Amino acid sequence: MSDTTTQTHLTSVHLVSLGCARNETDSEELAARLEAGGFRLVDEPDQADAVMVNTCGFIEQAKKDSVDTLMAAADLKGDGKVKAVVAVGCMAERYGRELAETMPEADAVLGFDQYADISERLNAILHGQKVISHVPRDRRTLLPVSPVQRREAAASVSVPGHHTELPAGIAPASGPRVLRRRLDHSPSAPLKLASGCDRRCAFCAIPSFRGSYLSRPIDEVVAEAQWLVTQGVKEAFLVSENSSSYGKDLGDLRLLEKLLGELATVDGLDWVRVSYLQPAEMRPSLIDAMIGTDKVVPYFDLSFQHASGPLLRRMRRFGDADSFLALLDQVRAAAPQAGIRSNVIVGFPGETEQDVQVLKDFLMAASLDVTGVFGYSDEEGTEAATLDGHLDEDEVEARRQEVTDLVTELCDQRAEERVGDMVRVLVESVAGGEVVGRAAHQGPEVDGCTTLIGSHAAVGDFVDAVVTHSDGVDLVARA
Repeated sequence: MSDTTTQTHLTSVHLVSLGCARNETDSEELAARLEAGGFRLVDEPDQADAVMVNTCGFIEQAKKDSVDTLMAAADLKGDGKVKAVVAVGCMAERYGRELAETMPEADAVLGFDQYADISERLNAILHGQKVISHVPRDRRTLLPVSPVQRREAAASVSVPGHHTELPAGIAPASGPRVLRRRLDHSPSAPLKLASGCDRRCAFCAIPSFRGSYLSRPIDEVVAEAQWLVTQGVKEAFLVSENSSSYGKDLGDLRLLEKLLGELATVDGLDWVRVSYLQPAEMRPSLIDAMIGTDKVVPYFDLSFQHASGPLLRRMRRFGDADSFLALLDQVRAAAPQAGIRSNVIVGFPGETEQDVQVLKDFLMAASLDVTGVFGYSDEEGTEAATLDGHLDEDEVEARRQEVTDLVTELCDQRAEERVGDMVRVLVESVAGGEVVGRAAHQGPEVDGCTTLIGSHAAVGDFVDAVVTHSDGVDLVARA
């Protein structure tokens, strides 16, 4: 029997990845574990024996999307091919048995502790065995409070994206041995440098189900970057819950600067992009490294969340409009064309109309490339849910729309200001003669794109071009 015939008869599984880029890396780890365990990955859910949904549990809309996706997958079981639907990921980890009880359409709800033997779990489910859904726990309690004491304890804790070297006989005979299987062919790929978060933002539940902050060692991150290059990747998008904290548990608060230097030496890797930076943790040496290190694109994903100092204190965060503008001045003094994006929350309990005006004034002065605007909603288990001063839902939505309208105008204006600039574009798609990619100031998926005129480039090529006009935050440039 040929290898192709053998592969065709393997039990098939389709993986759906929802939520952020961090979830994408977890999905590709799961894909590698499933493939190593004898499963065949397929692109279409209706062609699979099992559908596994890597859920998102961040905000209410993300949870709804996860439930809808699980329901859609369960509907396929009636057509005969799909035999099992399994929930994994953040929502599954956060709710466990509660999710399983409210969603009997899912055949199992599996947490992070079950990732290491995921293929055995799925095989058991497909053979009719009942897999008990896990009971959620506060994952911050699994590691020592002191960051520098976590490395030894971490070996016994299941953390997606860590401890992922393939056993002998599975990885290629040469090259990095990485437990990851790409699920697409994009020339850009997320690269996880840490997991978890030690911050206690009043509105955020992520630390409770993602755990305490844990950095991956430099050699492990670099090895995965080298492997990604062998898979056709030209841009590594560094992701974590808080990238500016990288190295705190390894005894070096400036380790991110060193990591960027190491990644710059990886042959075949052209761009390195950093995401999820805390403004309060930005330091001159990190700004210098992000702007002055070869291959690192001048791109700053700064999580401001608001600009009113008193309201930020109430959110358990630091900073204010003046300190944030000073930080932006530092960045632009060194790299005037740097890409800068952020997210803000409106309608947080206790937010006044004056706070909203402070935020709007800041956004007008900041001239950000992209700003995500979110209306506040309670998340169970967070401090914010217990605060006084909750606003009516209609008022929250009105403020969200007001700030969104302003941001749309400001970001469109910022894009217009780039007309005439020379940009370097990484081509991501070519269809019907249209060549589309991203300039250095545009992050994957969320920051707009650049359409190239007069280019016959292929996916993965870099093209130098001049911006001719803008369409919202999207650009058009002539090669």
